[in-house]
Amino acid sequence: MFSGKKVIVMAREKGTKKKSRWSEKLRNKYRLVFMTDDTLEERFIFRLSRLNVFIALGTLTIVLIFLTSILIAFTPLREYIPGYTNVGLTKKLYMLQRKSDSIERDLIRKDRFIQNIKDVINGKDLSEDKPIPRDTTRRYQDIKIKRSLEDSLLRMDVENQSKYSLYKMESMETASQKRSSIGGVLFFPPLKGIVTNKFNPAGKHFGIDIVSRQNEAIKAVLDGTVIFSNWTLETGYVIVIQHVQNIVSVYKHNSALLKKIGDIVKSGEAIAIIGETGEMISGPHLHFELWNEGIPVNPEEFIIF
Repeated sequence: MFSGKKVIVMAREKGTKKKSRWSEKLRNKYRLVFMTDDTLEERFIFRLSRLNVFIALGTLTIVLIFLTSILIAFTPLREYIPGYTNVGLTKKLYMLQRKSDSIERDLIRKDRFIQNIKDVINGKDLSEDKPIPRDTTRRYQDIKIKRSLEDSLLRMDVENQSKYSLYKMESMETASQKRSSIGGVLFFPPLKGIVTNKFNPAGKHFGIDIVSRQNEAIKAVLDGTVIFSNWTLETGYVIVIQHVQNIVSVYKHNSALLKKIGDIVKSGEAIAIIGETGEMISGPHLHFELWNEGIPVNPEEFIIF
């Protein structure tokens, strides 16, 4: 039951009423009364205004949106939203693919073994893979390259022209300008975590080590093309991406790789799973390197982890 303070405007000329302003309407007080139906006893009374109601509803809406965002971002519910990668499922698919490849190779070996047994029983010779015969038709050692007089004169002329030039110094300055331009590039953090080992080129540590949660997805820092994605003995599963402006990013010690050579990746796209593979490992972490113009740079100067 609502009852409110009534604003009465005295009639002046021709019985017209003066309209109250919108701000006054917002500040007008109203009473919200909860009453017992049988005895008409007032149980709860609230004094409200339109402005208070709008503020309360707006605050409640913001809180609900915030709680929903947290629920989606930090719970498994995000896997049901388009655009989010199911990290666990992708890793399982990768492992199943590796197992299927191993089973296929084993089946081929067993088929060859059974075929060899059949050949032995039937008195045939074992079928072995014959080596590729060498091509003896091409005798490269007999090829002789002779420089003509005109070629020698041209080489001497070009060498004399560039003998005292500062071309190399200009190239170094140009490369330095290109390296300094990396500061204008907006990088996506590959992983949110704690940096445990800093960038130290003098100690042959050309990147940083980042520790994060188990099975955390590793993202690409920029748009680019995968130029290496394979297993190495020292650093385990490694993926390398070529970006614009001769920028190369390297991700080492992964437990699984989600992209292969030649794949086009976008900034922030999942490319691997954090792990502890390889001989040069002391725990689950990501070894991240950033190279510009063939020179390693400190990732912490350009990316916030």
